[in-house]
Amino acid sequence: MTDTDTSFIESDERRALREAVAAMAKNYGQDYYLEKARAGEHTDELWAEAGKLGFIGVNLPEEYGGGGAGMYELSLVMEEMAANGCGLLMMVVSPAINGTIISKFGTDEQKKRWIPGIADGSLTMAFAITEPDAGSNSHKITTTARRDGSDWIIKGQKTFISGIDQAQAVLVVGRSEDAKTGNLRPALFVVPTDTPGLSWTPIDMEIISPERQFQVFLDDVRLPADALVGSEDAAIAQLFAGLNPERIMGAASAVGMGRFAISKAVDYVSTRQVWKTPIGAHQGLSHPLAQNHIEIQLAKLMMQKAATLYDAGDDFGAAEAANMAKYAAGEASTRAVDQAVQSLGGNGLTKEYGIAAAVTASRLARIAPVSREMILNFVAQTSLGLPRSY
Repeated sequence: MTDTDTSFIESDERRALREAVAAMAKNYGQDYYLEKARAGEHTDELWAEAGKLGFIGVNLPEEYGGGGAGMYELSLVMEEMAANGCGLLMMVVSPAINGTIISKFGTDEQKKRWIPGIADGSLTMAFAITEPDAGSNSHKITTTARRDGSDWIIKGQKTFISGIDQAQAVLVVGRSEDAKTGNLRPALFVVPTDTPGLSWTPIDMEIISPERQFQVFLDDVRLPADALVGSEDAAIAQLFAGLNPERIMGAASAVGMGRFAISKAVDYVSTRQVWKTPIGAHQGLSHPLAQNHIEIQLAKLMMQKAATLYDAGDDFGAAEAANMAKYAAGEASTRAVDQAVQSLGGNGLTKEYGIAAAVTASRLARIAPVSREMILNFVAQTSLGLPRSY
């Protein structure tokens, strides 16, 4: 680690990576992203180029085709793509959650089978944990896995599963059917999306995104023994190994969206003139945008801290920072998008200026992958030592 390679002063290598990602993302931008979304198409060209340039797998092990870097670098990629209007949710899912879990706990054969494709973007893997009746309470997961000889049979239902229609496999969180206690004992399985018994239906959302949400059904899906990732008994640790990266990437996406909205607003108010000066000279507009910028930069600092702690192996410290970063970025991004719309006035609600589409999408950062209320629960109990309410 160089003297300038800290959690808030980036090395030349990281700055160069930012510039390279930003240059690529600018070639696509929000117009491309929204055009694909409204046509019901996927951003295949952007995904393929990001994979070819090594951006998608920058955090994955070099021996399996990745970049050998860490979550800091992957969150940087996510932030810059979002800041240019084309942040992809599957960056959170495929390399950050699934790539991390399989890299840490998969067998050599599983790593060889899945990681190279995840790294270069030729393979996309979805992640299925949320269930209709479980919500944030993962202890209520009812998707069950039972043994049948050397095979596994999985049955259950998942909801709000991102991008399974564009994935070649999905990492499913189930629980052993023979678990006799009420405690969570998850087991993780890689399920190819062409496996018999696996199906999905889209959920109609008001978010304009090329990455859609689905209900997923597993009707006695038969899997070979090697579909199980890691140890059945140690799966709780394996599951949580993917949740800190998920929160860091959620923060990165929100930080990028906040930057995007502020940039749009600044460009507009710097030139829009109604009286004698551009409207950006008026403190009623300049001060809120300055406040938005401050809040986004503060959230980014916590995101950088979380990624640095995670890459250093401090899982406990990373968990606290990752949750705080996700909370701060979600709040700041939502406010930034709202202020951008207000700054543009009526133009903020038009297709032409591209801010209105971010209004609904920005709310996602306060809800998923973990709600702001559950983060406040975590901080109250873990950071402040307050008693649990549930």
